[in-house]
Formats: sequence, C-alpha cells, structure tokens
Amino acid sequence: MPVASRQSFVVLIFFLLIAVPAHAKNHETGFLDRTITVQGATYKYQVFVPDTWTPRQKWPVILFLHGAGERGDDGLQETDVGIGTAIRSNRSTIPAIVVMPQCRKDIWWMQPPMDELAIATLNAATKEFHGDVRRTYLTGLSMGGYGSWYLAEKYGGRFAALIVICGGIRPTAGAVKADPGLAKYTPADDPQSYADAAAKVGNTPVWIFHGADDDIVPVTESQRMYAAMKAIGSDVHYTEFPGIRHAAWDKAYDQPTLFPWLFSKSLAVQGK
Repeated sequence: MPVASRQSFVVLIFFLLIAVPAHAKNHETGFLDRTITVQGATYKYQVFVPDTWTPRQKWPVILFLHGAGERGDDGLQETDVGIGTAIRSNRSTIPAIVVMPQCRKDIWWMQPPMDELAIATLNAATKEFHGDVRRTYLTGLSMGGYGSWYLAEKYGGRFAALIVICGGIRPTAGAVKADPGLAKYTPADDPQSYADAAAKVGNTPVWIFHGADDDIVPVTESQRMYAAMKAIGSDVHYTEFPGIRHAAWDKAYDQPTLFPWLFSKSLAVQGK
C-alpha cells in the first residue's frame, strides 16, 4: 500500500475510533419510562428530559403532581393533563427535568406512601439526570395542588418555588366522605389553619392559580392561602381566571411569564 494511502487509512481508523465513544454517549430524551420501589411496591412513573440535555451541566428539576382523574398504575396518564400538555405544545418552553409520578387510585398525594413516592421519584431523577438541588421546583393541579401545599409544608426549604393550581389545604366534604382517611389531613375551617400552613411553607416563592367559577375545589381555598402567604411577607402571586371553572391548568401553564419566573428562583448556597 502506498505511503499516502496508508496514512489516509490510519487517519480514517482514528476518526472512526473516536466516533464510537462519542456516539455511545448519546442519551435518551423526551418522555422516559421509569420504575421505582417504595415500601416493597413497584411504581411506574415518567421523566421528561429536554432535547438539549447534557451531563456536562446541572439541570433545573420540576416535580409535577397530577389530579384525581389521572390516578392509576399505568405510569402514563399523568402526562396527559397539565404540564405534560404544556411540554408537548412547546418542548423548548420548559428546559428542565420534569418528574411525573403517578398516584394510585383511591388515595391522595398527602396520604402515605404517596408522599414518599413523590419524593423518591424526585430523588431518583435528580441523581440520574444531574438535577440541581438549588433549582428544584414543585407544581400540582387539583388533588396535586393539595399535594403540593402538603409537600411544601412537610419538606420546608426543599423547593426553590411552587406553582399551585386549583388546590388547597382542606379537602372538600365530598372528598372526605368518599375517603374517610382524608379527615386526618383536613385541618379545621379556621383562619389559623391557613396561617399555620403558610408558616410551614415559609418564604418559598409561590404562584397560585384558580378558576373563579371552580365547581370542584372552592376558589376560597386559593384566596385564603394567598392571604396567609402574603401576611407573612412571602413572595406570592395570585392569578384568578374569570369565567373558568375547575380546569384552570391549561391557562396557568400557558402564561408566558410563568416559567421564566419559576427558573429565576433558586435556593441560597449553604453556608451563605
């Protein structure tokens, strides 16, 4: 083989060799199936990974809690309403790891082990996809809005900001009648209950959304939590949609300033 041809062959082999590991480093993106075991039971859940994801940087992480209608064990329905719809409408709007656990039927997010499941999926996805613990956010709608307030209280200081949509802290009488176990998680119908909840959430920034004509979760739940958060000086925003009933989430997640606001929030560096 002539010297020039031999050199070209060597160069070709070199580039082929370096191309193999580069290709091997490609990572899955989009909606990914995952499973996790909590208290001996295995749960399916979804993680959305942005198309631009790379392990060379830390990524914001959003934990999303769905509503009662998406409960089940298929690990898929939770992507069909709320933030999953927003992602499919414009994937570039949410450049973050989005963790979407699924609550089992006939139970709420604040009831064990669903609260533990939510945090376990968040921890697992944060580790797998280089999540930034300083930019970890929580959002939920309807039953997931209740769950968001509950987790924000239980894990004070864990989340850099919250988006709570048509949620509250007091499940309705109908919900408690259908699931008597909720009574344990239903505080008294008293202003002090909302003040206590706000104190536990603390100075975590929060944007609350609710439909003015909600016929499932009383709009007063969000109004009272907004007032309680404002009373303690929190960075709290409240948007009420006139003429909208329960399904306020599409308009909420479509607000052009919402995610820029969310991603502008981060936890302080420890020790400072």
